[in-house]
Amino acid sequence: MYELMIKTDFAAAHQIKESGGTCENLHGHTWQVKVFLQGEKLSENGMLIDFREVKKIVKIWVDKLDHQYLNEVLKGENPTTENLSKYLFNGLKKTINIEEIKLSKVSVGESNDTWVTYDGRG
Repeated sequence: MYELMIKTDFAAAHQIKESGGTCENLHGHTWQVKVFLQGEKLSENGMLIDFREVKKIVKIWVDKLDHQYLNEVLKGENPTTENLSKYLFNGLKKTINIEEIKLSKVSVGESNDTWVTYDGRG
């Protein structure tokens, strides 16, 4: 089994409602995103999938978040790192429709040392 990962980032602002701390105030992050794909079969040229193809797909979804107020993008959900990872996973899963390649997980970090990973199992 091969696992491919691409990394990107975006800048956005949010407020975490009912968190009981300073995160309730408007603030922003440069969010980091890692997208993981898995597959067993390589193409004739020895690749699972071309990185450029994956980056194009991920860019579509990340651009929906870049320089946005995330409370408005994730209407009805608190824009936590957990909910952002699920939002991106679900969006990418709809877009990545390649039979032999599976979106395995999406990790989102709001700083270098705070990350959440969502894998679609719940």
